[in-house]
Amino acid sequence: MTVLVGWILALAMVVVVPLGLRLIDDDRRRLGPVGQVWPFAGLLGGLSLLLDRGDAFTVALACCYASVTAWLAVLALLRLLRRRSPAPVEVAVLTAMVAPAVAASSLIAERGGWELLGFGMTTQLLTVAHFHYAGFAAALLAGLTASRAPSPSSSMAAVTVPVGIALVFLGYFTGDGVELAGAVVLTAGMWLLGWTVWRDVAPSARGRVTRALFGVSAAVLAVTMLLALSWAAGHVWDTVPHLSLTWMAATHGLANALGFALCGLLAWRRVQRAPSPIRPEGAPP
Repeated sequence: MTVLVGWILALAMVVVVPLGLRLIDDDRRRLGPVGQVWPFAGLLGGLSLLLDRGDAFTVALACCYASVTAWLAVLALLRLLRRRSPAPVEVAVLTAMVAPAVAASSLIAERGGWELLGFGMTTQLLTVAHFHYAGFAAALLAGLTASRAPSPSSSMAAVTVPVGIALVFLGYFTGDGVELAGAVVLTAGMWLLGWTVWRDVAPSARGRVTRALFGVSAAVLAVTMLLALSWAAGHVWDTVPHLSLTWMAATHGLANALGFALCGLLAWRRVQRAPSPIRPEGAPP
């Protein structure tokens, strides 16, 4: 499982986050330098996963990656102070910009072999994955959808996805019940996001490849989030069947990384390069 999660994380650090940064509305052009540096920092972070845990050089590589995530988090704070907007799109985008810093703090602790706040190595590694894919990719995709295909459903998804992420994180400290509540909210948000993309975004996108990428990104969520919901419920009620951690990484983790996050970001990147007439259902042309 650890090897697979490592590859999934490397994909996030080197490909998913840099790709996503190009899609964020950046009125002051402050994200440009971060986006240029990130692939190199991501390589260092990914390399840290291949080296021995507890080694000083391993921790140093993780710290290099963490420094760039901290830079992005500072830019998120500046964006918040500048815009002061409670709009769902801003909530989602700010969540995406802060999430990698949370992941990086867990990465440093895991690579150093330290039990951060009492959490073991496996939990910390999964936290790194969660905040790259749910925290960054899912929140950003929800924000992009709400921004470029505005509708009540896309706005609701842009709020419920960040709230679900926060509740799941809070559940780490308070108990399985809160984590289950977070999984329910996050699953509802992700399903709503997937339905909005499937119904409104994919059919209106220009180009067969773009429509296919949107379709895959939306369809994957129907299964992967059901697995996440059963996992969280299984830790509250023993009678609820759920997969092992290894199988969750091989199914939920891999499918969300490749099918949902990567395909979704690639689709929006294609829209960005060749603007597509994406409109919510019922909106005037």
